[in-house]
Amino acid sequence: MVTDLPYPGSAEAVEQDTPREECGVFGVWAPGEEVAKLAFYGLFALQHRGQEAAGISVGDGSQMLVYKDLGLVSQVFDEQVLASLRGHVAVGHARYSTTGGSTWENAQPTFRTTVTGRGLALGHNGNLVNTAELFDRAVEQGADTAVGNASSASSACQRATSDSDLVCGLLAVNAADKGVEQAAMELLPTVRGAFSMVFSDESTLYAARDAHGVRPLVLGRLERGWVVASETAALDIIGASFVREVEPGELLAIDSEGLRSQRFANPEPKGCVFEYVYLARPDTTIAGRSVHSTRVEIGRRLAREHPVEADLVMPVPESGTPAAIGYAQEADIAYGNGLVKNAYVGRTFIEPSQTIRQLGIRLKLNPLREVIRGKRLVVVDDSIVRGNTQRALVKMLREAGALEVHVRIASPPVRWPCFYGIDFASRAELVANGLDLDGVRQSIAADSLGYVSLDGLVAASEQPRNRLCAACFDGNYPIPIPEEDRIGKHLLENPEPKGGETAGSSDPVLPSGYGAEDAVSRP
Repeated sequence: MVTDLPYPGSAEAVEQDTPREECGVFGVWAPGEEVAKLAFYGLFALQHRGQEAAGISVGDGSQMLVYKDLGLVSQVFDEQVLASLRGHVAVGHARYSTTGGSTWENAQPTFRTTVTGRGLALGHNGNLVNTAELFDRAVEQGADTAVGNASSASSACQRATSDSDLVCGLLAVNAADKGVEQAAMELLPTVRGAFSMVFSDESTLYAARDAHGVRPLVLGRLERGWVVASETAALDIIGASFVREVEPGELLAIDSEGLRSQRFANPEPKGCVFEYVYLARPDTTIAGRSVHSTRVEIGRRLAREHPVEADLVMPVPESGTPAAIGYAQEADIAYGNGLVKNAYVGRTFIEPSQTIRQLGIRLKLNPLREVIRGKRLVVVDDSIVRGNTQRALVKMLREAGALEVHVRIASPPVRWPCFYGIDFASRAELVANGLDLDGVRQSIAADSLGYVSLDGLVAASEQPRNRLCAACFDGNYPIPIPEEDRIGKHLLENPEPKGGETAGSSDPVLPSGYGAEDAVSRP
């Protein structure tokens, strides 16, 4: 039992109680277009996937420029910066850290130069599970894995703190005599975990997706070029037409000779089902299925599985809105907005005072008392992680005059951490891991609690069960997980090369703090 968590109603507790998005990647090859601005707007559309840092690289055929910084896309870039990034090929990245701390050095695209002086920039969405093995190989091969440093080798490797850095360094060291495309075809089959990568040299855009296709990646067409992005919504924003998904195990190369496709691994699709629940934008399409339609259908199934007599169905905005609409339609209960969300709450670099911290959930949500007072409420949210948000929310709704508060969750109980790119809490901190259904209900002080079943969630996605990863719900990890000392968010900040790995199973060895070693203290 974790005892040093923030006070359940505090701002810290509420902030820590949501699944942390992974990253958003974007790439464009379009001679004659302002590719930096296209990348900017593409990243703007993908901002929900990562708010820690943003960056864009641009190549013009002879040189490459990279600009990145901590903060939101709109904080990092302005008109002057974008005007300085001239070329025909760009790679963009919006980051939330899953391996490597939240430092400028770990912002992406990560950049390397080969011994021949060619540049290589790479953006990565996902998380690798053989990072320690890749680090050992980087040391052995003398791969440059220090940001912006093309000199040798092992001392530089000691400073690498992200899996993306390692992949870029290994690509660069092998591309010197083989070329980027061939180096990628040899390296990618040895990279294990979840990755949707977009990378480029000065002339050519590349995109690759792991054999399981855990994280989304799509290909789009411009009148004078090509685009790859984490979500179809990013294509829509810049006026690109959707062509297809990048296939699991596929490497794309795009240059003046056109588009080329190669397979570096046999596809074994295991797309992340949580993309449908929370991660992706509702206006995105995944595997041919609208995310918004999926969430509405989840709500309908939730109403059938967990009906209750009530006066009003209301969402926890914004992620609970489509499911709440579906629940209200199926249950034939009035739908209404009982909470007002502050649309401008995001990352801040201003340290809040204790008084401000105690405002807790009200920094983000405030109740509409005239809507809530005297009502029996069904409150629909996307997930429960630690339970802090729901606990504070139920309390706030009761104080606003709600007669009853029935909580409905548009996903199954989250009982397992994610090793493939979502920074959930550690298993010990997941409220559904230590309590049964009624225990969680009592913990959040709701009158009733219901989660949609995993079968219901999968059915709503309209995807075959065997093509989805639901490890955070059922503990079945499709990619084997290393031993505890060979994985972790800060693995490369104190690396010790050594061997050992254990096969994945329904009950793998799980480091208690993976992805959340700083979860009880970070802002």
